[in-house]
Amino acid sequence: MKQVPAYSEGNMDPKTGVLLRSGLEAVVNAYDMAALETGLQIREAVGGEITVFTMGPSGAEQVLREAFARGADYGCLICDSAFAGSDVLATSYTLMQAIRSQGEFELILCGRQTTDGDTAQVSGELAEWMGLPHCNWVCQIESAEKDGIVFWQQTERVKRKLFSTYPCLLSVEKDSVTPRMPSLKLRMASRKKEIIKITLQEMADQDRTHYGLKGSATKVRKIFPPSKVERKEVRKMEGQEAAVCIREILNEYQKGRN
Repeated sequence: MKQVPAYSEGNMDPKTGVLLRSGLEAVVNAYDMAALETGLQIREAVGGEITVFTMGPSGAEQVLREAFARGADYGCLICDSAFAGSDVLATSYTLMQAIRSQGEFELILCGRQTTDGDTAQVSGELAEWMGLPHCNWVCQIESAEKDGIVFWQQTERVKRKLFSTYPCLLSVEKDSVTPRMPSLKLRMASRKKEIIKITLQEMADQDRTHYGLKGSATKVRKIFPPSKVERKEVRKMEGQEAAVCIREILNEYQKGRN
């Protein structure tokens, strides 16, 4: 789960290309809430324990408190200055190292994407690092069996029923479930629950060049605002009149290209 800016505003560091998050109001990524709810429903059906991982500064601890308030069993905060400025490659590698530091898991659930990055690549890269079978666009969990999990995938054109053995990784769609409201009892208890902090020292790979900006394959060369679009008049017309107007516009466009 990830803490993201509450609004699509903010500045970028012109040297590193990293979003400057200081002073921005933060919330839990909506896509990750769906992944958590999916995990809670699976646990209610077949049992098990839920461990939530979040990567960020110390303030990201609030993400884990929110997860506890909804029923998560354990929470891990991946926090170290070495991880700052990670792109999707470095982020997925850091997550892999953190997850492996805590033992074995049968099922890893991710939200489809984050609202601040929108790449939707971390889950696939994480699965690749871990050597796990994985599936994106999961819209429904049908059943969790002893030897694997049955689920539905919704692509642009096809909805299909699939099965995967454990361990595996699934990327869950935001609208696949409705996240439950936090329990008052659990929220109060969450304030005292211990959070596991994972730094570079807990990683099997402690080479700093594999993390953060140094371990990122993406390099931002230039940052600039999009050019402003010229204000255009909106014209309303129907039938023959609209057809003539469209033809004239296309003719002018074609002249400009020649």
